[in-house]
Amino acid sequence: MRIGFMGSVEFSEHALRLILELSNTEDVQLVGVVAKTKSKFNSDFVDIGKVARSAGVDVEKVHYYSNSKEAEEFLRKVKPDVIYCFGWSSILGKGILSIPKKGVIGFHPAKLPANRGRHPLVWALTLGLTETGSTFFQMDTDADSGPIISQKTVPIAPNEVARTLYDKVVAVAMEQIRVFTRELVADFEVLKVQNSSHANSWRKRTIEDGLIDWRMSADSIHNLVRALSEPYVGAIFMFEGHRYTVWATSVEDKEVAPNIEPGKILNNRKNRVLVKCAGLSSIWLVLVEPELIIENGDYL
Repeated sequence: MRIGFMGSVEFSEHALRLILELSNTEDVQLVGVVAKTKSKFNSDFVDIGKVARSAGVDVEKVHYYSNSKEAEEFLRKVKPDVIYCFGWSSILGKGILSIPKKGVIGFHPAKLPANRGRHPLVWALTLGLTETGSTFFQMDTDADSGPIISQKTVPIAPNEVARTLYDKVVAVAMEQIRVFTRELVADFEVLKVQNSSHANSWRKRTIEDGLIDWRMSADSIHNLVRALSEPYVGAIFMFEGHRYTVWATSVEDKEVAPNIEPGKILNNRKNRVLVKCAGLSSIWLVLVEPELIIENGDYL
C-alpha cells in the first residue's frame, strides 16, 4: 500500500517515524511527504521534511495553505493509495481529497463527534475534563466530521499537564496507526459515520484566552496553567507593565477570608507566591518567568 503523508507538528513527526518503520516490515511504502515551511499558530510546529529526506523520501514543502497547487500536483505524481494527514491544522480541498482511492485519513485528539474544532487538548484541560480521545477518521471538506476509522478513550488525570497529556495521546495513537494500517492493507477497515447531532465545535483560542484573571477561581486558573504549559505558550498575567508567564501552579487547600480582594499577595516564600482568587480560594504560583519580585500585601 502506497502512503502519502502530510503534517506540520510534533505529533506528525512521531507518526511519520512510525510509518517509516512500518515501511520496512509491512506491505507499506511511504511514497511522498508534504511539509510546511513554518506555522503562524502551532507552538509545537515541526518541519517533518527533514525526517523524510533523511530517509530518502520525496518531499514537497508548502507555506501556509493546504490546498496549494504544488501540494496537489506532488501528491498526484506520487500516486498514493491513501494519504495520512496528521497535524495539518487546515481543511483540505476536494482536489487532494479525491486523489487516493482509500481516502485521506485525519486525526483529532478528542472523542468525536464531541469536541470538534481547534485546540482540543488545551480546551480539554482548561475545562477540567476527565477524559479526551484519540480519533482517526476519513477526511471530508468539513472539519473533523468524516467517518471514524479508529477511536480510543484517553483518561485525563487530575493534575495532568499539557506535556503529559500530549505524550499520552501520542502513545495511544501510534498503536492505533499500527492496527488500522494493517487493516487498510488488507482492505478490512470499518468506517463509522459520525452522528452530527452529538457534535460541538471548539473555537480558535486567542491571546486573551491565556490571560489569568485573579477573579477566576483557583481551580480555573490552575486548569488554564496546566492546559497552556509546554509544549504550548504558557498562561500569562501583566504586572507593572511587564508580562509574566506561569508554567506551574498549586491550589491552596485552606480557605481565605471572604473580605480579601482577588489578586492580593497572601504569602511569599522560596520563590513561591500565594495569590487570592475568587471566593474563598487562593493559588500558589510555583514557576513564573521571569522571576516575580513582589511583597506580601501587594496586588497583581
